[in-house]
Amino acid sequence: MKTWGLISFILFCLGLVLAAVGGIVAPANAIIVAVLAIFGLIIGVIYLVAAKEINTLLLATIALLAMAAAFSPILAIGEAVTSIVVNFAALMAPVALIAAIKALLQIGLQK
Repeated sequence: MKTWGLISFILFCLGLVLAAVGGIVAPANAIIVAVLAIFGLIIGVIYLVAAKEINTLLLATIALLAMAAAFSPILAIGEAVTSIVVNFAALMAPVALIAAIKALLQIGLQK
């Protein structure tokens, strides 16, 4: 389990770097977004097995999406920051989707 956690952490760190560099160098690049989404799927599947803090993850994802909307009106800094946050959201959206499905299944199985 430690190996999978390490792989997930490494993919997350690579995703953060790719989101930041991609947001500055090539905003709205479909290839970067696709790679981030694939990283997110892998992280989500690994997280699915070991997750204990699903509520925290889902709350953080909501805050991330709200932050992206908050930075968009700021013109000079807002465009670069928004591109980075949107790329990061592309990384985290598959993780949040998998966590949300797991949480809903857990709720359904409790009844």
